[in-house]
Amino acid sequence: MGNNFFRIDDHVTLENLITDSKQKPVIVFKHSNACSISSRAYREMEKLEGQVNILEVQSAREVSRELANLTGVRHETPQVIVLRDGKAVWNASHFDVKAADVMKAVESNI
Repeated sequence: MGNNFFRIDDHVTLENLITDSKQKPVIVFKHSNACSISSRAYREMEKLEGQVNILEVQSAREVSRELANLTGVRHETPQVIVLRDGKAVWNASHFDVKAADVMKAVESNI
């Protein structure tokens, strides 16, 4: 994983990120290690400065479901969700996952 990736493996980590989003925007990247589209999205996310929270769906399915339930954003992979104040304020999936768009979403929610 890239230097800026922080793994989301459990419900506690997800809850902490939701709490952190009350202070600043939080990026969550849902990634499938068995999908070529997700590999392309991963390369896009590597371009970002700062922390990208990665949720690998194969190893954390329940956490992925919990995120979908908490945010109301239907699960897709790959998918990026920007959280602010405990809510999803922006999301993109598949070929719409682009580093520049994620940065714009983060900057507009600071």
